[in-house]
Amino acid sequence: MKTLLLNIFLAVSWMAITGVFTAENLFAGFFLSALVIWIVQSAGRPTPYFAKWRQLLFFAGFFILELVKANLRLAIDVVTPRHRMKPGVLAIPLDIETDAEIMLLSTLITLTPGTLSLDVSEDRKILYIHAMYIDDPETFRQSVKKGFEARVMELFR
Repeated sequence: MKTLLLNIFLAVSWMAITGVFTAENLFAGFFLSALVIWIVQSAGRPTPYFAKWRQLLFFAGFFILELVKANLRLAIDVVTPRHRMKPGVLAIPLDIETDAEIMLLSTLITLTPGTLSLDVSEDRKILYIHAMYIDDPETFRQSVKKGFEARVMELFR
């Protein structure tokens, strides 16, 4: 966490030094400062900060792939005469525990076309989801648990 804050501080400092306050310059400063931190850390004690970057890239790739698949499924269903929707509400038992993990999981589910996070139980052990395509409830539960939830858990731990 300290390394991330240092990276953000250096990126903002880069913007202040260059005098260009744009998103592109912030990203350039962020990646430039990450390179500097990586070089400095390679001489000293390494932190797991850059391993998280790799996980984050794989996570983004997984989410983009799921987003494309869901969009295609929904588009095919819209343009064909026969509807294949089997909507329903499912309770997904959660292994994740923190508010940030639950928030990220429910946001990713809501951003994916055809699914919507509805509620979390009081004890934060169950997430209620509405989905448009539930062919088999148990298969759908496992796809959420082994897909999104497992990757969110891996990203936060």
